[in-house]
Amino acid sequence: MPHRWLILAVIGVAQLMVVLDATVVNIALPTAQLDLHFSDADRQWVVTAYALAFGSLLLLGGRVADLFGRKNAFLVGLAGFALASVLGGSAHGFGTLIIARLVQGVFSALLAPAALSLLTTTFTDPVERGKAIGIFSAVAGSGASVGLLLGGFLTENVNWRWTLYVNVLFAAVAFAGGLVLLRRTPRSRTHLDIPGTLLASAGLFCLVYGFAAAGTHAWSSPDTWGFLVGSVVLLALFALWQTRTTHPLMPPRILLDRNRGAAFAALLVLGAGLFGMLLFLTYYLQQVQHFSPVRTGLAFLPMNLSMMLTAASGAGVLVPRFGPRLVMGSGMILSAGGALWLTTVGAHTGYSAHVLPALIVMGLGMGAVLATAMGQATTGVAPQDAGVAGALVNTMQQTGGSLGPALLNTVFASRAAGYLARHHGGIPGVRSAATVEGYRAVFLCAAVFFAVGLVVVGLLFRRRRPAAELSA
Repeated sequence: MPHRWLILAVIGVAQLMVVLDATVVNIALPTAQLDLHFSDADRQWVVTAYALAFGSLLLLGGRVADLFGRKNAFLVGLAGFALASVLGGSAHGFGTLIIARLVQGVFSALLAPAALSLLTTTFTDPVERGKAIGIFSAVAGSGASVGLLLGGFLTENVNWRWTLYVNVLFAAVAFAGGLVLLRRTPRSRTHLDIPGTLLASAGLFCLVYGFAAAGTHAWSSPDTWGFLVGSVVLLALFALWQTRTTHPLMPPRILLDRNRGAAFAALLVLGAGLFGMLLFLTYYLQQVQHFSPVRTGLAFLPMNLSMMLTAASGAGVLVPRFGPRLVMGSGMILSAGGALWLTTVGAHTGYSAHVLPALIVMGLGMGAVLATAMGQATTGVAPQDAGVAGALVNTMQQTGGSLGPALLNTVFASRAAGYLARHHGGIPGVRSAATVEGYRAVFLCAAVFFAVGLVVVGLLFRRRRPAAELSA
């Protein structure tokens, strides 16, 4: 396809906007809270509202892209996201901000699967597709850290509202490029699976809400386990329905490939570890090391660069030579090693000796896993299923991104509370030491996540894909 590398740049801009929006607003939340006068309990909903809409509607967004055209879905998603960002940036009350975040999530669920499916259908040559997926993965992996840096800069030097307004710039560039460069794809002649859509959306909503509630409620609270149990029931009914309906929302053939299923599982684990680590390492740098928001964002740049290095070479260079099993297994080992390195941090340890090396090692590992998993999850998928496959990639990352922080928040709270109980919390300095102890436990738990990912990769992945599949 002509101009395919320019198309990749357009898709990359759109993907960067979606990914960084998950963190760029987080940095601005304390300032927005003072400006709009909402409570600490309400503050969490600024994050949760976006995650709920995005996570629960991804499968629907992917199928809509297949049914009504990926270019149409891409452009509508960009326009809607930009308008929602303007609404949020101009909000003068908490309710308006929440509505804007919900609408952002809705259009993200349409945009993200369309972007990935456009990439996989634009690059048909296996070598070029590997390079393109590597670049796309580097953008996706580094976007969260870029969001921290950009959010800190805008909040400190301009205004918190520009953490939302800046999306208009990204959307305008991607919309103009997509309008000119993208070709209209033929629409699928299948019908939308309404029962499947309702079951999947409700099940994913309950799943994301349950994990989000675990961050503010106990795991024993009905707001947590009730929604999680409901999600299991709804998603089980969804899976059963997909085997019986004529036009399934998520065709079972997408998951029947062993390597593809393993890739989705690896993305779930990676999302839990990546988003959990970013969140709690941000807390550590700001609360213990007293980094400013901008300095915190800069602190993550080495991880971004190392992630881009292995992501750019993972799917296109390393996988054809060594196979996905070895590349992803090595990536999980590096990620776990970096997380273990972070368990050496303390109240007075330096960034250069204890944080920087860990970030570089983790970045190398995560880049290799992310690029390879995205490539394996979309290779060999029929063109009419490309949107759904792209939606599943994002669904796994989003679910992991909700699961990881929720579990790690519980680990942090219990370890810190236990330390205070053993060392008499009233003694000066003990509370600070308890906080550091909680962070160490979080980093150890993240290493366990990546170790689980290593087991998944080792057990499920075939050593190599057959040549026929690699050329699909």
